[in-house]
Amino acid sequence: MKKFLSSILIASAMFVGFTGGTADAASKATAKSGTYITVHNANVRADAGTKHRRVFTLKKGTRVQLTHQKYAGKQLWYKVKINGKRGYVSSSLLKRSTGKAVAAAASTKGGGSGVVKTAMKLRGIPYRFGGTTTKGFDCSGFIQYSYKKNGKSIARTTTGQFKQSSKIKSPKPGDLVFFHNTYRKGISHVGIYVGNNKFVHAGGKKSEVVSLNNPYWKSKFNSFRRI
Repeated sequence: MKKFLSSILIASAMFVGFTGGTADAASKATAKSGTYITVHNANVRADAGTKHRRVFTLKKGTRVQLTHQKYAGKQLWYKVKINGKRGYVSSSLLKRSTGKAVAAAASTKGGGSGVVKTAMKLRGIPYRFGGTTTKGFDCSGFIQYSYKKNGKSIARTTTGQFKQSSKIKSPKPGDLVFFHNTYRKGISHVGIYVGNNKFVHAGGKKSEVVSLNNPYWKSKFNSFRRI
């Protein structure tokens, strides 16, 4: 009788262990695509679930591309891709980007997202006064090159680009950002707006992305303009 009861207990334990292991097993990632926007600052983790290490953080309003989805318990997580980086974000921190928003960015005059994509690839190239090639750019040469690669011919100088463009209140990626009284009086510097209150430009030692909240550039800001 004791042997019989022991056999039943062992079999029961094996059954519970088997079913429990199935319930607790992490789900497999499945393909998921789409453009989403963060609704809050979001921690991006190495895998689905808060127990995994944080690899980087996304600011509220950042647009990301989804590649996969995966459940951690009952919580759905999305694998996102941005600027070559990947990781998982809780689905509760993201919302789908509307088609109108994506279309607006793509249709911006002057090449829009195409201009931004080109300009971002030029980051790190040395600053060179009078430069117009990938060996070195000055600010207006950087702008002219980025626009030309997207089928738009524009003026060579900062003042020429300023006169060629129209002032706007709400910039979109690909629009121009002008500054005054930097190394000379009047309009003297220009960059390309990339979104999230940032611009990319040829300035300092190299081409780079800078925040418009930077004290220096904030004090020199003149206007947003569109070609």
